Amino acid sequence: MISTDESALPAGTEEALAGQVGRQLVGATDGRGLRLALCASRFNGGVTRRLIEGALGGLAACAVQRADVTPAWVPGAFELPLLAQRFAVSGSVDAVVCLGAVIRGETGHYDFVAGQCAAGLQRVQLDTGVPVVFGVLTTDSLDQALERSLPDETNRGRHSAITAVEMVRLLSAESDLAAVS
Repeated sequence: MISTDESALPAGTEEALAGQVGRQLVGATDGRGLRLALCASRFNGGVTRRLIEGALGGLAACAVQRADVTPAWVPGAFELPLLAQRFAVSGSVDAVVCLGAVIRGETGHYDFVAGQCAAGLQRVQLDTGVPVVFGVLTTDSLDQALERSLPDETNRGRHSAITAVEMVRLLSAESDLAAVS
């Protein structure tokens, strides 16, 4: 999600909080050595391709090697949870990034596909403990989907990839997380 100026976390909040608490966990964005899957939907594939390009840019910014990224394609967003589950249980990746676009049309199809895709991906990550990032655009129009997949810092694929790296690093701090439990 893109925060508005009013809802964004103010710069320096994490640093300021660190001086007020005993322990704070924050995920790093150093992706060296991580292996990730990019699960992509062919439906609305022109938008998905833009998201993939953004994701690859985000992973490069995190120093993830291209050889450690495995893209895989499914027919549509509804099929993403099953593919994400296969990757998550395989042990071959540290995180799964799911990319696609569900654009509202004239029927109720949008509501079923978007909601079930999100619920399925959430279930996969909760059941497996492997980060599964929801990088599926759910928009009212093609123009909105194109706006959210621009080739710049606002690209949702880029944000999703960086989120995956951050979550892996946060969850891999087992000693810190064990101390919190």
